[in-house]
Amino acid sequence: MNTASPTTHPHTTVPPLPAADQHAVVETRLWIEEHVWLYRILHSADNVSPTFRLPDLISASVSLLFSHPDAPTRIFRYLCGNLVLRDPQTPRRRESMWRSQYELLQDLQRSPANRHPNPKFQLDQLTTACIALCREEDESGNNILRQARINMAERTQHWQASSSG
Repeated sequence: MNTASPTTHPHTTVPPLPAADQHAVVETRLWIEEHVWLYRILHSADNVSPTFRLPDLISASVSLLFSHPDAPTRIFRYLCGNLVLRDPQTPRRRESMWRSQYELLQDLQRSPANRHPNPKFQLDQLTTACIALCREEDESGNNILRQARINMAERTQHWQASSSG
């Protein structure tokens, strides 16, 4: 009886990411309702080849929203008209997102629209707003999966460019 067992060849292993890219994800928090929706996308039959994880899905939501020229207006309108009406003690889930999308949200958090005399919104609220707005546009989540592929290709191009130069 023959059995197959995997063999590992040192020359076929994938090299680790460059040191600078090992910290390419940043922690964030999501309100539970949006987390549950992303979790459904994570486990949907459409999330295959590759199977994207939550950092990819969260970052895709941010990228999708920021592809609109009026993204800041849409986010703050959602925060001031919808999210602010929810219980502020709503549970949050700790997750990660890719640094490039985190930086978009961080710039928005530091913008004049988030300073006195306006209310101050935190990163978890900004992240949650992006996901909620994406959900309003496409309940199926297919746009998020498509954007996750685009983001992955862009990260790969960035890593290749930075490792060759």
